[in-house]
Amino acid sequence: MKRDYYETLGVPKSATADQIKSAYRKLALQYHPDKNPGDKAAEEKFKEINEAYDVLSDEKKKKQYDTFGQEAFEAGGGGSPYGQGNPYSQGGNPFAGGGGGGFEDILKNFFSGGGGGGFSHEDEEDNRGQDLRASIEVSYRDVMNGAEFSMEIPRQEQCPDCHGTGVAGGGQPQVCPYCKGRGQVKRSQGFFSVMSPCPKCHGTGKIITNPCLTCRGTGTVRRKSIIKVRIPQGVNEGTQLRVPGAGNFGKNGGQAGDLYVTVHLRPMANFQKVGADLYTTANITFAQAVFGCEIDVPLIEGSVKVKVPQGTQSHTTLRYKELGFPKLGTPKLRGNLYVKINIVIPKNLNDAQRRALFEYAKAMGEVPKDEQYQSAGFFKKFFG
Repeated sequence: MKRDYYETLGVPKSATADQIKSAYRKLALQYHPDKNPGDKAAEEKFKEINEAYDVLSDEKKKKQYDTFGQEAFEAGGGGSPYGQGNPYSQGGNPFAGGGGGGFEDILKNFFSGGGGGGFSHEDEEDNRGQDLRASIEVSYRDVMNGAEFSMEIPRQEQCPDCHGTGVAGGGQPQVCPYCKGRGQVKRSQGFFSVMSPCPKCHGTGKIITNPCLTCRGTGTVRRKSIIKVRIPQGVNEGTQLRVPGAGNFGKNGGQAGDLYVTVHLRPMANFQKVGADLYTTANITFAQAVFGCEIDVPLIEGSVKVKVPQGTQSHTTLRYKELGFPKLGTPKLRGNLYVKINIVIPKNLNDAQRRALFEYAKAMGEVPKDEQYQSAGFFKKFFG
């Protein structure tokens, strides 16, 4: 005669589901074959523990056992849960070592919060609509001031005829009788429980017997929608902007997905954006570099007067604070303006300019030794 299932788990008949589960966990860890290799007595004890837990953890089986005892599971009464097809018979122990997930992996899953059926894990169906992605090209002026654009986005929208239900005339779908609206069915073997999508409703939990002709029962139709996208000041190359609810319409009335827009910056001659800083180039003459000067530097909009210090060398980069782009997220703060100085060498000089430059070179001890400059005719031309 088999031992009483309550005695096997060491719990009273008044034990709650949590108490039964707790007792099972302790005993399963104690007598598991992986922790007792070669111990036949421990293996038999482990089988008894699982057989008892399989019955007492199932409300329907527990009620039958409390009413009829072991007879409820003898031949003709449903059979013992570890009769034919015993997963712990020779060669069938899923906890046996040597390949596949071992004791630690399986019990880790079990004790991580599975339901009363052991490894059961029920996921709620996600009816949220699919997110969409698009890209947009903007100018530096848009980045400087911020802008708003209208984009044409193909997406799945709510069917106007059935209002998203998928049923002709806007009616409501029926609850799936097979899974009772859960969208999933539970299959058990021993103390294992596996959840899988319902084969009748394909996981939706609903059955449509009179589908809408416009959307063919899907509840959505594909259309091109005009979506407004706001470009914030200071946006950077590759920034992703999220437009909530502008994605595909959700299933079964679920929330719509979002639209993610990737921003690309249109190149602009003589300007470069690096973070919130603006880089540009300015040409000055040799004399301006020597004596210093004040020049007009074009910006994205308008221009600004900046001072070039005396003795500035070619390719020097000068910084002017807070003349760059607004900073993303804090538009009141601005980056800096960086101006790379380029000294332009004149190609053609008139006589007066050449004479002045010659005097300068002479004073600097830089009179060229080329014969044309040393000839009497050359000096006579400039000095009479």
